[in-house]
Amino acid sequence: MKAALISQRSVSSQWIIDALRKYFDVVDDLSIREIEVNTTGKLDVLYNGTPLADYDCVYIKGSYNFRPIMRAIATALYGKVYTPIKPSGFSTASDKILTQLELQKNKIAMPKTYLASTADAAKRILEKVNYPIIMKFPSGTQGKGVMVAESFASASSMMDALSALKQPFLIQEYIETGGVDTRAIVVGDKVVAAMHRESKKGEVRANIHAGGTGKICVLDESAKKLAVDAAKIVGAEVCAVDILEGLKGPLVIEINLSPGLQGITKTTKIDVADKIASYLYEKTKEFKNKGVSKVINDVGLKSEKLKEVITTLDFRGDRILLPSPIKNLTKFDDKSEYIIQAEKGILTIRRFSSTPEEQE
Repeated sequence: MKAALISQRSVSSQWIIDALRKYFDVVDDLSIREIEVNTTGKLDVLYNGTPLADYDCVYIKGSYNFRPIMRAIATALYGKVYTPIKPSGFSTASDKILTQLELQKNKIAMPKTYLASTADAAKRILEKVNYPIIMKFPSGTQGKGVMVAESFASASSMMDALSALKQPFLIQEYIETGGVDTRAIVVGDKVVAAMHRESKKGEVRANIHAGGTGKICVLDESAKKLAVDAAKIVGAEVCAVDILEGLKGPLVIEINLSPGLQGITKTTKIDVADKIASYLYEKTKEFKNKGVSKVINDVGLKSEKLKEVITTLDFRGDRILLPSPIKNLTKFDDKSEYIIQAEKGILTIRRFSSTPEEQE
């Protein structure tokens, strides 16, 4: 099977490329800066000006600055190859306002958050909230664009400056955690690694890129479920979910579709890149098998006689793995004996039986 990683070619991306090569036959490392999407007529993805090669799996990751092109790529490829993030996920998770709205709609626990349309409306909010508060830009990663206001005066001053930039911003309650938050890496329906991040002295952001330090932790079941549910809601099968442990339980503060792996790998000693690669391989096989099932159904081959299906072969070392629909139709198992006839380009397998009638 063939896979491609479209990314900014960071260290974390290289780790994932190396891990993917343990599972897939061919793995291409593609720079997102060389990608174009042609929206004239049908959607076409181009790499260095030529149509993107055929892949079974394409994993797209990058910073929020690339969210329009990432969504365009995912939209063009969605349903044709296996992609672990839905097209809408690139818009939702890269925008804190959209993330807030989606999670709130689905009753995911988050800190109280306010969004105002005008400076006057924002000041009315500032007059009634409890301090300190957090003020955030909708976009940004690694803790950038996050500010703490200790009083109405400082919040009002910040708001005037933010208003001059003509950018929307969020007003969020401050959750006291002693400068500690939790990062959980979600892969499928599991949290494969988690760590506490502790901010350096005088810094509110616990992000490793902001000087925070990581400590291994074990999440309880409620925090794990919260992380997995949040990832599903934004349409991401692979992502990081950042959590604060409040007095009333865990709260989601952010979802990152392209998390760095160095800090959490060093802290937990878990090969997160391998966890991601292994998951992508298994899901790609499922995706391909579903395609074979659809072919069988589309041509009406649900009977006992299967005439012909065109598909690729999945080699695992010296073995060939049969697609599940083929296995189910033939009733082949690993306890029976089989007659195998082979010549160049042709392979015939029949169940062995002592009587000619049973071989039919």
